[in-house]
Amino acid sequence: MEGAGVRTVTVSATVASTLLHVKVDRDDPAHLHEQVAASIRRAIADGEAKLGERLPPAHHLAAVTGVNTNTVLRALRALRDEGLLEMRPRRGIRVIGTPGESEIRRKIAELAQLARQQGYTHSELVRMVADA
Repeated sequence: MEGAGVRTVTVSATVASTLLHVKVDRDDPAHLHEQVAASIRRAIADGEAKLGERLPPAHHLAAVTGVNTNTVLRALRALRDEGLLEMRPRRGIRVIGTPGESEIRRKIAELAQLARQQGYTHSELVRMVADA
């Protein structure tokens, strides 16, 4: 069918992902998902996983750490909520923030919640922060 205007093209591509040394200690009283999240957070802080880099899939991290995939997914969701990771179907897990930014985002979320509890609107809070 190539003669009928259809051309076959072979494309080779590799997907580079950051290899992380995620460790868990089953004797540690911390939950496994917290240990996995802390290990990934540290890898980002130490530059082992840089901004824009892809992380291995959750099932791969689960296999190398010896924990359930759901445990890893719970850790990854926590890091996503902290603003450190972006998780997109068929695009993988990408580092989008640093722990310093994560701390700021956490404090902002706390401030926003406090403002809502005190009856302030979003625009009022934005104005207050801009004036600070």
